[in-house]
Amino acid sequence: MRATQVPYFTEKEDPKDAIVTSHRLLTRAGFIRKQAAGLYVFLPFAQRVLRKIEAIIREEMDAAGGVEVQMPVITPAELWEQSGRYSIMGPEMMRMRDRHDAPFVLGPTHEESVTWLAQTVLKSYKQLPLTFYQIGTKYRDEIRPRYGLIRCREFVMKDAYSFHMDRNSLNEVYEKMRIAYRNIFSRCGLDTIPVEADSGNMGGSGSEEFMVASEIGEETLLLCSDSACGYRSNQEKTPFVPSIAYGSGEDGEAERVITPNVRTVEEVAAFLKTDVRNFIKTVILENEEEIVVAFLPGDREASVVKIKNAAKSGDLDMASPEAIEAITGAAPGFAGPHLLRTPPPQENPQKIKFQQAKAIAASEGIRYAEKKLFFLYDVNLKNRSGLVSGGNQTDTHFVHLKEGRDFVMLPENTADLVAASEGDLCPKCGKPLHATKGIEVGHIFKLGKKYSEAMKVEVLGEDGRPHVPEMGTYGIGVGRTMATAVEQNYDSHGIIWPVAITPFEYVLISLAKKGDEIAKVDDLYEQMKAAGKDVYYDDRNERPGVKFMDAELAGFPWIVIAGKSYFENGILEFKERRTGEKSEISKDALLTR
Repeated sequence: MRATQVPYFTEKEDPKDAIVTSHRLLTRAGFIRKQAAGLYVFLPFAQRVLRKIEAIIREEMDAAGGVEVQMPVITPAELWEQSGRYSIMGPEMMRMRDRHDAPFVLGPTHEESVTWLAQTVLKSYKQLPLTFYQIGTKYRDEIRPRYGLIRCREFVMKDAYSFHMDRNSLNEVYEKMRIAYRNIFSRCGLDTIPVEADSGNMGGSGSEEFMVASEIGEETLLLCSDSACGYRSNQEKTPFVPSIAYGSGEDGEAERVITPNVRTVEEVAAFLKTDVRNFIKTVILENEEEIVVAFLPGDREASVVKIKNAAKSGDLDMASPEAIEAITGAAPGFAGPHLLRTPPPQENPQKIKFQQAKAIAASEGIRYAEKKLFFLYDVNLKNRSGLVSGGNQTDTHFVHLKEGRDFVMLPENTADLVAASEGDLCPKCGKPLHATKGIEVGHIFKLGKKYSEAMKVEVLGEDGRPHVPEMGTYGIGVGRTMATAVEQNYDSHGIIWPVAITPFEYVLISLAKKGDEIAKVDDLYEQMKAAGKDVYYDDRNERPGVKFMDAELAGFPWIVIAGKSYFENGILEFKERRTGEKSEISKDALLTR
């Protein structure tokens, strides 16, 4: 490919909104252009990288038994209603109506579509196991698209879906996919960390993320300090095992105390001269249908994912001040489990409607009284006494609270609600955990029968009876893989592409000035192509310095310079981009390299 045919589209300045290296370098090196927030044009170099990543994915997916298909980006809303996800998916899923007023979804993922497909093509156990996969466009209306291709609204993804007669078959294919994913990322030059993960809105019994360690990662990974143990998990999934067991504080009868002008756990602890570990922290979350009130140790942060899973709720956000006041009768910061305005949790720990809506005077309170309420307690509050919590009145707190007397924890509303962190103990071996940041590039799930049951997929078994198949799903962000490769491979001069996914392996830079020199380099370019070299020929009428800077910025692994030595004695200058090592090489040696 000649530069005069497919030019560089380099920029001298970083984009103003670029926070991360990949966004900055992919823009400056002429790979992408931002059209709107979270929407990018992929220029010719980027297209070549994507195609190489896709080729690696196809090879590994085909080897693992995948069958490629292509499903529509826009899917009927009725499929999502059948699965039950239409109402629980958040605003990230874009909904629309066509000219006939029929509702559709701009697909953020394709579990519903592929399950519909399975209904139409799967009839017998003889067809299973079967894995469909596709490489195509997805859309998620991110509230804050950022980091360039790492978190955007429209993106290219490989998604695969497997169908099985039983759990053993699912487990076998799941293991094949784990191996395939390791091969894919290794071949793309990425060093990944597979970690246990939460299944989120996908559902299912288990999942694993493939993470790339990065300071800009939005995920926190917790890894066991004992390499022989090998435990690795996403923070949102990691069970909380405290390094120091929780005890009880000063015992006594529950008492309300005045705590003026203090609100946070740390402020109240200083005011009452007590330990934050003896506090009950209250976290109140809500969505359109329900409010979840979670109680946990005061020295720890809540895991919203764990709370959502324990409450079996859809997406949850921090509750509004109006919701908090409607529940507690107090300003935010003074909630606790003892003497809530609403019925105490021991009377009915399940989802209930407020029974005292009439006691809430404000119209906003009446609105919140129509929502369902769910109480949750962290396991580390069980059997403890001498605890401190908000007093459910502004500027007050309760002291000397005792579980079982002042609040009651039952099995159905007790769970691990704490976000584990560095220094906590490994749930597998008990050694300390250490934390690192990571970018998710792949995710695999065991879905079980979540979608196949909801959408009534059946195949005839060997026994002649209908069976609901087990399912798995497996995703890779193709554009994110490209961006993450840059995050792991760059220097002060620009990108350093792994050879397998570089847009071109070689860049041939011509320093020719006269007609016979130009002809000689043209001939070298044709011979390199004939020898099977993946080469980009910089035949522009530009200064040498510009050509050298562009070649390093674009990140081609090997730079071949045809200059004075080549025209006089046939010797080329050869530079390895990653190491910066320079050498001289003959044309024959280059062509047979």
